[in-house]
Amino acid sequence: MNPSAIAGPFFTDLYELTMAAVYFGKRVNDRATFSLFARPHANRPFFVAAGIHEVVDALAQFRFSDDEIRWLQQTGRFKPDFLDHLSALKFTGDVLAMSEGEVFFAHEPVLEVTAPLIESQIIETYLINTVGVATLLTTKAARCVHAAAGRSLIDFSLRRTQGSHAGMTAARSAYLAGFSGTSNVLAGKQWAIPVSGTMAHSFVSAFESEIEAFTAYAEIFPDNSVFLIDTYDTLQGAKNAAEVGMRMKENGHSLVGIRLDSGDMLELSTQVRRILDQAELPEVKIFASSGFDEYSLERLVAAGAPIDAFGVGTRMGVSADAPYLDMVYKMVCLGDRDVRKVSEGKITLAGKKQVFRRSRDDGRFTGDEIGMRDERPDGASPLLKRVMKNGRPVGSFCTLEESRERFAGNLKRLEDRFKKLSDPDLYPVFISERLKELQKKC
Repeated sequence: MNPSAIAGPFFTDLYELTMAAVYFGKRVNDRATFSLFARPHANRPFFVAAGIHEVVDALAQFRFSDDEIRWLQQTGRFKPDFLDHLSALKFTGDVLAMSEGEVFFAHEPVLEVTAPLIESQIIETYLINTVGVATLLTTKAARCVHAAAGRSLIDFSLRRTQGSHAGMTAARSAYLAGFSGTSNVLAGKQWAIPVSGTMAHSFVSAFESEIEAFTAYAEIFPDNSVFLIDTYDTLQGAKNAAEVGMRMKENGHSLVGIRLDSGDMLELSTQVRRILDQAELPEVKIFASSGFDEYSLERLVAAGAPIDAFGVGTRMGVSADAPYLDMVYKMVCLGDRDVRKVSEGKITLAGKKQVFRRSRDDGRFTGDEIGMRDERPDGASPLLKRVMKNGRPVGSFCTLEESRERFAGNLKRLEDRFKKLSDPDLYPVFISERLKELQKKC
């Protein structure tokens, strides 16, 4: 399953097509530039760019099928000559975008499209949805990684995400942000993400006793067993796991770990660690899963809970504290005319743009500047790179592993005061003088 394969130009809102029909009828189809950016969110001091690869794949395959054209014809809304135009339509535009894994901030364009107006208009819904959801989930996962302070995280979100595509996006986003693996088997196959899983409470209940369940699992997976110990009594479960683990050790194998899934995680993990150590099983790791997010992770890490790794599921997979990202796609240029929206509270910046980032000698980010596309400020690095030209991808994409490494580097270079879960400092983002002057003319 390639997620980009499930969406084409028909993945759009009706008004994109009705506007396109008017553009076509009135011969308004100059090349237009649109900026895709996120508005500020109180709980998100930074964002992580994602979904770019999927967008480029989809735009390169942009076609209306014969069946889609027939359906549009049956609605009675559109004239035959417009439908003929759609049936031959391809994406012929240029796209500049940030690299996946790049940290960015509110109002900064993460992507800009320049294409004939009909093309650039129809793709609006798809771009907002695809980049918006992937960025939302990657950002949430990134906050969890930061809060975990080096402890391993596994994506357990699949069964609670809003649909299969969201489940795939969550797994990829989590791995990009630094999770160690996923429970999602399809994502493991699709992107070579390490897969991880233990057992359910139903497995333990399927046997006459907890000891019998653990023993059966160990016989089939002698070197890859993690026992879920809270089906009945957590501390007794830990003792039962230790008993089976000692037998495994005598037979030349090792119990990988135990998993906690309920209760007071700080208190239970401390007591379970003591039971395992007393059984001379210091190598057995403690895994925990139970509605974790960045806030609960931060509290447990600060309290010194002896938990080696966390399964993070529902709250990450649906970005529970911020379930949507206010990502917008606004026209900034049409033909030779720069345009902007000036609605109260929703003002946009006219003109083709670039985002420039400055850093100290030690690599730490000091601030960004949103400027004109052709500006070249000294000592600053441009973040928007050309990824499509004339409707075709430019060069080759970074691999998921490379994007993951880019984000890890970005996270280290962003000072902690800009990453705090509560009351973070506002990262400095400036508008260049040339871009300010342009706004006065629009």
